[in-house]
Amino acid sequence: MRTLYVTDLDGTLLNTKDRINPESLRIINGLVERGMLFTYATARSRESASVVAQGLTLTMPVIVYNGVFLLCPDTGEILSSLYFTEEEAGFVRHILNQARISPLVYSYIQGRESVSWDTARENEGIKRYLSKRKGDRRLRPLRDAGGLYAGDVFYYTCIGEKEELMPIYELFSRDGRFRCTIQQELYRPEYWCEIMPRKATKAEAVKSLKALWNCDRIVSFGDAINDIPMFVLSDECYAVENAVPELKEAATGIIDSNDRDGVAKWLERNAVLSWTRHVEQSAGAYSEEACRCEERSEVCNGRKGAGL
Repeated sequence: MRTLYVTDLDGTLLNTKDRINPESLRIINGLVERGMLFTYATARSRESASVVAQGLTLTMPVIVYNGVFLLCPDTGEILSSLYFTEEEAGFVRHILNQARISPLVYSYIQGRESVSWDTARENEGIKRYLSKRKGDRRLRPLRDAGGLYAGDVFYYTCIGEKEELMPIYELFSRDGRFRCTIQQELYRPEYWCEIMPRKATKAEAVKSLKALWNCDRIVSFGDAINDIPMFVLSDECYAVENAVPELKEAATGIIDSNDRDGVAKWLERNAVLSWTRHVEQSAGAYSEEACRCEERSEVCNGRKGAGL
């Protein structure tokens, strides 16, 4: 029986300093080398996730932007993707302008991933976001709102006070064309309201990966509300000790905290290993277009998506 293990990053695998503890790296990398099917699902971009997950051995595709993209972590080759239609993007722009909210806009512009924002309307939350991403090639600062919504848009992030963001969240969460989440930033006072295409969830992406890798079971780990759909899909699901109460209620069990290697310790005791160096045999037609995750012999297989 092939089991897929999927973990969230922030607040789950990452410690409070936004890094993976050396002990967790040692345990997980050893298990992956012995055949454990392991990956992460995060709200972060590939660029951001690759920094905080440095040193982690990955032989499978990863899930980024809360399920918008399923991609090969080293090459960035996209296996599946979701974008807003022009009508949907226009509606979001109208509502945010009406509410006087200036978002971070994630899009592909002429084949290049970009994060655009109006520098004249930076608040403390946006400034902190930018300070942690110095040198990020995606960053596209603008002097005003002109061109803010350019390109093929796939994600919006609004950072601010809960009171100003709740009306936006309530509107988009009731609209069947969108998926919208709101939660307080880890270890910070500000809130993030994120707007995505309707099918953009970690759960949908995990379901696709399960089929692609011919897995029988899913075991997941998380800490926040946006992990609930992934927990519902999973055969087993574990919340770290520092998780929000709502997620703990949905969990199979509670494990040690993110600062105390909770995920890695559980895997060390319980993971079922599967030799996967020849996964192309079980991935069927997807194996015709393979993306090499590393110069090792491991291959993460899948259809190449558009836009990267």
